[in-house]
Amino acid sequence: MRKTFLFVLVSTFLFSSMEITLKMAGSVFNPIQLNFIRFLIGGLVLLPLAIRSMRIHHLRLDRSALLGFALTGLLCVIVSMTLFQLAVVYGKASIVAVLFSSNPVFALIFSYLILHEKLSRTNLLSVLVSTVGLIMIINPFHLSAPVGMILAVGSAITFGFYSIISRKISQNQGFDGVTMTCFTFILGSLELAFVMALSHLPFVGALMGQSALAKDFVNMPFFAGISSQTILMILYIGIGVTGAGFATYFIAMERSDVSTASLVFFIKPALAPIMALFILGESIAVNTLVGIAIILVGSTISFLGQRSTEQKNTMATDDYLDTVEAEGEVADKAAQAQLVADRKALAAKKAALQSKVAATNYAKRNETN
Repeated sequence: MRKTFLFVLVSTFLFSSMEITLKMAGSVFNPIQLNFIRFLIGGLVLLPLAIRSMRIHHLRLDRSALLGFALTGLLCVIVSMTLFQLAVVYGKASIVAVLFSSNPVFALIFSYLILHEKLSRTNLLSVLVSTVGLIMIINPFHLSAPVGMILAVGSAITFGFYSIISRKISQNQGFDGVTMTCFTFILGSLELAFVMALSHLPFVGALMGQSALAKDFVNMPFFAGISSQTILMILYIGIGVTGAGFATYFIAMERSDVSTASLVFFIKPALAPIMALFILGESIAVNTLVGIAIILVGSTISFLGQRSTEQKNTMATDDYLDTVEAEGEVADKAAQAQLVADRKALAAKKAALQSKVAATNYAKRNETN
């Protein structure tokens, strides 16, 4: 259990440092380029774990699986993470970290709309409380840096949607979380590379115009800016945050349960702003502190509800197994009793047959005499 929590802590630290590191790298790299590099590296880091999992479960990549990964790659890497990366560039890292951590709230809503899963009372309460926290942080009556906040919320919404689509594909194809994530990253980065190549066509610049946001989508470089001064930062983002972060998260999930692994996203909204304060010097407004506290309450409600559900499912499974075991014991005893009765009946028939044969032989001897 100690190793499990170690994996949770490592994953929490890596994920909490994500926005801060990306903010620092954003001054050197194009945000879309950074997206491409980190998910390509992250996918390759997860590849050995994915191959091992596929071998264990006797799965293979067919046309249907590749199409599924292409879809999740589009939703995750190109749509959600592009919005996320731009949010980091145009907003505060601490705010983006908190807003993006609310993506499970939107996943609950999409699970109800798409998978038709029932929203329990605790899940519904968690959604409502977390929404209040988001509104408190955004502070719509006194918006500051609205572009960054809008992009962050858009990223959280689309990531929640991606999570549900990924879960549905996973259920249909039989792939586990690490395999889904690995090939989502790889296919998504390849799709993004195609989009980046298109950005070098002359007509793209004319279509995008001259806005500050549009310039990030014109003539996007692939590996420009990587040097001896920036390579460690790129490796930390790709191997550490994106690769090892997700790997330790899924390992923690495999060693325990979903609710224990989800502690990562329970701690991050509190830890990330503190790290941003000390590393980037980002101040934390009062409304942000209140919003973080409210979101933590919502996360706690969701965590406790999830834990309760898992415990009930475990108890139900244990009860079922106990019932099956008890019924098996009763069946075994009945079978043994039947076997004893059959043996007695067989012995009686044998004795009767022997008596009959003896009587016949006796009668024949008397007739001879």
